[in-house]
Amino acid sequence: MSLLLAPWTRLSLLVVLLLAAGVCVVLYEPQRLLSEGWPPGLPVGTAVLLFAAAYGVCTAALVPRPLLNLASGALFGSQFGLVAAVGGSVIGAGISFGLGRMMGRDALRPLIRGRWLQAADDQLARHGFRSMLAVRIFPGLPFAVANYAAALSRCGWLPFLLATAIGVVPNTAAYVIAGASASSPTSPAFLGSFAFIALSAVGAAVVAWRKRHRLAPVRKPERTVPARELTAVHPPVVTAAPHGP
Repeated sequence: MSLLLAPWTRLSLLVVLLLAAGVCVVLYEPQRLLSEGWPPGLPVGTAVLLFAAAYGVCTAALVPRPLLNLASGALFGSQFGLVAAVGGSVIGAGISFGLGRMMGRDALRPLIRGRWLQAADDQLARHGFRSMLAVRIFPGLPFAVANYAAALSRCGWLPFLLATAIGVVPNTAAYVIAGASASSPTSPAFLGSFAFIALSAVGAAVVAWRKRHRLAPVRKPERTVPARELTAVHPPVVTAAPHGP
């Protein structure tokens, strides 16, 4: 295998790429650029598609999704903003998942040896859709972190993307509605959306605490040794018998 295709070389390139993306996010704040509006005369459908594509790239570049969701709502309103944000979330998840699979999995996969890591990997391999759906509905891990972590597992593409498309809708809708109604911070829509965001965060913490034991690997019951097997068995003692005349 050539040096360029070596697993650790690809992983190093991925780390450099993500670091550069993080620096660009801090310096240029692309989420602000996405909320400044589009050229006049551009059809709404085209604008939504372009925003979704830019949203996906920004998400893969570690831009926080809540900021992008707020920008989507402020730019397109609740309905079109939700379509753009959910579409961008799926695109960004696919980009991150693909980059993680191609550039990081071969190098980091052998390091999945810990008890919790192996249990999480087994869970994603056996119940990929259900596990990813829970991760998306109950926010805990950052979106980009969950994407790159899932890329290291044995989760399939279809369960990953399908669970993302369905699971991000509730939380994304709350942020989009908040962005669309940001001009009226005392409106019921704005207050209700932020109440939902707060409750979902609390619910995620509760569910994670109550279900934490499911990640623990199942231990095989220890074999009970019968008492008779514990009794030491001594070999027969051979003594020299006296011989007669």
